[in-house]
Amino acid sequence: MASVGASAGANADAAGGKAGAIGPVVTRFAPSPTGYLHIGGARTALFNYLFARHHGGKYLLRIEDTDRARSTEPAIEAIFDGLNWLGLGGDEAPVFQFARSARHAEVAAQLLAAGHAYRCYLTSEELAARREAAQAERRPFRIASEWRDADPASAPAGQPFVVRIKAPREGETTIPDLVQGDVTVANAELDDFVLLRSDGTPTYMLAVVVDDHDMGVTHVIRGDDHLNNAFRQVVILRAMDAIEGGQGKNWPDPAYAHIPLIHGSDGAKLSKRHGALGVDAYRDELGLLPEAVFNYLLRLGWGHGDDEIISAQQAVQWFDIAHVGKSPSRFDIAKLQNLNAHYLREAEDMRLAALVAQRLDPALTGGVVDMDLLTRAMPVLKVRAKDLNDLAQGAAFLFARRPLAMDPKAEALLTPDARALLAALHERLSAESGWTSAALEASLKVMAESQGLGLGKLAQPLRAALTGQTVSPGIFDVLVLLGRNESLERIAAQADVSQPRLA
Repeated sequence: MASVGASAGANADAAGGKAGAIGPVVTRFAPSPTGYLHIGGARTALFNYLFARHHGGKYLLRIEDTDRARSTEPAIEAIFDGLNWLGLGGDEAPVFQFARSARHAEVAAQLLAAGHAYRCYLTSEELAARREAAQAERRPFRIASEWRDADPASAPAGQPFVVRIKAPREGETTIPDLVQGDVTVANAELDDFVLLRSDGTPTYMLAVVVDDHDMGVTHVIRGDDHLNNAFRQVVILRAMDAIEGGQGKNWPDPAYAHIPLIHGSDGAKLSKRHGALGVDAYRDELGLLPEAVFNYLLRLGWGHGDDEIISAQQAVQWFDIAHVGKSPSRFDIAKLQNLNAHYLREAEDMRLAALVAQRLDPALTGGVVDMDLLTRAMPVLKVRAKDLNDLAQGAAFLFARRPLAMDPKAEALLTPDARALLAALHERLSAESGWTSAALEASLKVMAESQGLGLGKLAQPLRAALTGQTVSPGIFDVLVLLGRNESLERIAAQADVSQPRLA
């Protein structure tokens, strides 16, 4: 069996920046396509991506689609879509695990031929009875197959069998984990797990080991729910290494880094009630920007001092495994949305306008969006928005058609006195020669003072008339964005022209 200590030393060098000690760094993200790309998977992909980039190595993708009943093409497409949106596409074409089944079976045959595995003829009924007995006696159930050391000649002809690994029974195994530290398990706790099912198909445990080896993966960075799997996987690695010469050179242990899982803000297991959605939902439903999700995921379990806003370039420069915490991180959707608000303010207006245009109701726009107008509106809209949905909602007034649909609160503002005031505003604004924010503000201030009103008393009914809402960008920005003619038409539609009160 290969020396754990020697493997740990080489891997620790790589984690500390001396990747040359074991060759170039290669990481992988290997999701199962049985559903959407969830937030935990996206963070795992991000950490693999950043570690590889930081060390100048490769970041690979593998689709673990051996569960044919549950793996679907839509799920595969959703995973790639989510990864590409976050900028986490692989450096090479993805590997599909099911397509490599023959290679996995080949390795199982090598283990069988070398005596590191055996054909087990225990039936499902026999296994079930032994499992029930263990439960009744309140002891852990471990596979103890009489076929492990049986004479192959005694095998029942024509009977189905599985191929099991011969796990070590004495001593203990230590895995030097880059996040968890040294983790030791007594080998007596390991059982002879299945490599090939009775139909000849490989199990996940075998396929993962073979694929990681063949892809040259040097660092396995994944959730700590896989930590127990690592002890089974090194059994295969060390058996294959012994077959091919030993000393950990041909089938070396990768460096393992098992990351604590993400919990909800209340410390409970992360669920949809905490905001745990598919990555596509953060984009499509919540209207978040990829750089905000990227930044937030980075800070879930990893930190760089007090830095909160971290660009992708800085992340590559700073990322290391040493600063990944051992405790579960807590997902807070409110913090993510606040971070997104920062990135909205930093984003280019033309880019935002293109994203917002897709969210505008075609019934509102008639299917045609004035992109120049929408782009000019971004600087005033994004100041108070947290996501693209906010931006789309804030921009809707620009494309509304007369007569405007009135929000109930806006309708309540349009009292008879307010409508008379709108008539006076209409008359005054009709006389304005300069339709700029500064000129309009100066003019309405003079009007407000002459009537003994605060500017807000003018702005409230004016906002309702112009937007149909009680909340909008600054009223002078609204007037400028709508333009002279549209602004005056909207005001006139709500004004009581029988009693203008021009000041």
